[in-house]
Amino acid sequence: MAHSKKSPDFTLFVVTVILLAIGIVMVFSASSVKAMVLYEDALYYLKRQALWAVMGLAAAVLFMNMDYRFLKKLALPFFGIGMVLLVMVLVPGLGKVGGGAQRWLDLGPLRVQPSEVIKVAMVLFLANSLARKGSGIARFWQGLLPYIGLMGLVFLLVLRQPDLGTALSIVGTIVVMLFVAGARLGHLSLMGLASIPVVYWAIFSEEYRRRRFLAFLNPWEDLQDTGYHIAQSLYALGSGGLFGLGVGGSHQKFFYLPALHTDFIFAVLGEEMGFLGTSTVLLLFLVFAWRGFRVAVSAPDTFGCLLATGITAMITIQAIINIGVVTATLPITGIPLPLLSSGGSSLVLTLASVGMLLGISRWAT
Repeated sequence: MAHSKKSPDFTLFVVTVILLAIGIVMVFSASSVKAMVLYEDALYYLKRQALWAVMGLAAAVLFMNMDYRFLKKLALPFFGIGMVLLVMVLVPGLGKVGGGAQRWLDLGPLRVQPSEVIKVAMVLFLANSLARKGSGIARFWQGLLPYIGLMGLVFLLVLRQPDLGTALSIVGTIVVMLFVAGARLGHLSLMGLASIPVVYWAIFSEEYRRRRFLAFLNPWEDLQDTGYHIAQSLYALGSGGLFGLGVGGSHQKFFYLPALHTDFIFAVLGEEMGFLGTSTVLLLFLVFAWRGFRVAVSAPDTFGCLLATGITAMITIQAIINIGVVTATLPITGIPLPLLSSGGSSLVLTLASVGMLLGISRWAT
């Protein structure tokens, strides 16, 4: 590689820091009442988020200054660890249940969400594998089919937790990577058609998912049950108006809107910062996607291109799903807003991924 190392993408770095800063402020504002009631400490969630942010930034700096080609050596071991954790979380007694889902593992003092680990591990593994596969991905049986099988396995394991939102975001990320790697559009279209019955089964095989989906179509029909989350989210967004109620001025944080500092933090953002605040966050994610895919296009090798593509798609798709749920544009499913929502493994791994992306930008042509 003849290219010399240079400064990381400044715009991408600044956008990430701004989103992280907004997230820390909103986590504190959204969680302060709950933290005071549960822990008698209004700063409880803020202190945890700040700690995770410091850990994530340390990981980002580490990967940003690392030659990204070294990550090829970590691809298979990291993916193996992710798969083991994904199976472990489903074992009774090992996986911790919260909110009706079995998504967490307690590893000593740390609580890890394996679905967050496998997202990053899958991107890294696929980037390395697809780079090695080369033009062979254009063949269906020997090229594309094994990746479809792997994608299906990960999808079912994550869905089993259950976590439909993360499962769909993983599938979306993989499809984008397969397309960029050279998979034929006809093959991907055929795969999409074949997946329709699977998605239908995933939604309607469980009563609570079926009711949530139908509530998305008309949340006002059952405001006290299935439509409650969506209705309260829309109340929050609507009451914010153009300029919002001001930071700290949310009414929804007084135990009206559940998961308001995690999955529904965008609703609190809209309530307190108004249309201008939500538009700013949307614009920041658009700029993030633009700079991320620009890094992919200018990467000096196929591995760097696919890794940058996967990381950018992973974060962007997750943001689209979260904001779509909060605004009642998509059916409700629990998935955090990258860089903004409260969460340990999610925030640390997202920042680590951004560090990898910034590391690739240092070698861009």
